[in-house]
Amino acid sequence: MSNIIKCSNINYSYSDGNTTTEVINELELIVKESQSIAILGQSGCGKSTLLNLLGGMDKPNSGKIEIANIDINTLNEEQLTNHRAQHLGFIYQFHHLLKDFSAVENTALPLLIQGINKQQAHKQALDTLNKVGLENRANHLPGELSGGERQRVAIARAIITNPSCILADEPTGNLDANNAEKIIDLLNDINKSIQTSLVIVTHDKNIAKKMQRVLIMEKGKLSEA
Repeated sequence: MSNIIKCSNINYSYSDGNTTTEVINELELIVKESQSIAILGQSGCGKSTLLNLLGGMDKPNSGKIEIANIDINTLNEEQLTNHRAQHLGFIYQFHHLLKDFSAVENTALPLLIQGINKQQAHKQALDTLNKVGLENRANHLPGELSGGERQRVAIARAIITNPSCILADEPTGNLDANNAEKIIDLLNDINKSIQTSLVIVTHDKNIAKKMQRVLIMEKGKLSEA
């Protein structure tokens, strides 16, 4: 299997006045095609920072991050945006849906941003909502959906471009145990059905156990659980 993500000797720190805080320290990571990985660690250990680095929202102080065999730190802003849109899908603890847009409109947004015509984007969005079991809620606004349904729309939005990898930051953090389990099972089903890789940051060991690999983040490094 080929590498979807490869991090080599990543270092990241930030400064606040005269104080420098080291967050990521000589980190190594390889995510293979179709692989599911959970990253566990205490609050503040740098898990979310790592996802921001993988997504190109932050840049490391040193080291190389390759997404689909491209060093993203060599790309300009437009190239990075296009590469990210092609290869990565993002799911967050908060769904970040546009409140005045229906489920199908929220789902279609990544395609519209890529320049796909509205009719085709709408059709693909309906097909994708069907995959997450929300075909009957397509025209509902976020305020008319339950928490679990809103997160399913966020998942649909993340997978509509058939990304190489989904990066999920505490995707069940705002859900009750029953909905959380359903969302993780859905993500696992998507991982298998469309063969996209999955990297989940979580504090929940029960969620982590459902992934193929479990990594622990500590002192800015990753190690096998």
